[in-house]
Amino acid sequence: MRQATVERNTNETKISATVNLDGSGQYSISTGIGFLDHMLEQLSRHSLIDIEVKAEGDTHIDFHHTTEDTGIAVGEAVSQALGDRTGITRYGSALSPMDEALTRVSLDASNRPYLIWKVDFVRDKLGEMDTELFKEWFQAFAQAAGITLHVESLYGENNHHIAESSYKGLARALRQAFEIDPRKADAVPSTKGVLGGSL
Repeated sequence: MRQATVERNTNETKISATVNLDGSGQYSISTGIGFLDHMLEQLSRHSLIDIEVKAEGDTHIDFHHTTEDTGIAVGEAVSQALGDRTGITRYGSALSPMDEALTRVSLDASNRPYLIWKVDFVRDKLGEMDTELFKEWFQAFAQAAGITLHVESLYGENNHHIAESSYKGLARALRQAFEIDPRKADAVPSTKGVLGGSL
């Protein structure tokens, strides 16, 4: 089973994250940030990655540290669960509609982290969560997971829909990229024979 657990403890947060890449979309999420919990539940359900997250952070200050460090912990767990990435399909993409919003997500599980974020929100907050923190989560996740990740909101008006379609698009793209390719299950999907490093 491709699974891993990461513990991340700092002066700002205490986080435990467990993932099973070959799961069925089961989740147990508790970050202290209701909307982030909702997004991580969507990520699990639509990627079929089992995700458990328990986070305690300095949310009395704001949600920044908990949001970012949760992205780091989940990303690190994903990277560890992938191992040397032998057999994975590697690439994934999705168009994710939610009512009036449409988001395009494309990724390469290349072990070369990079984020392109073209998502604009029309309000500064979603409930109590600053909308600028979504980029911070995606940046932290992509960096820690070793994923080249492009997220683009093609259009949308409702902030909830824009954010949720971004996470659901990520989920579907991850599901595609992490699947084992039955034609090359014994090979790393790169002409170099290893993923990561220079182009």
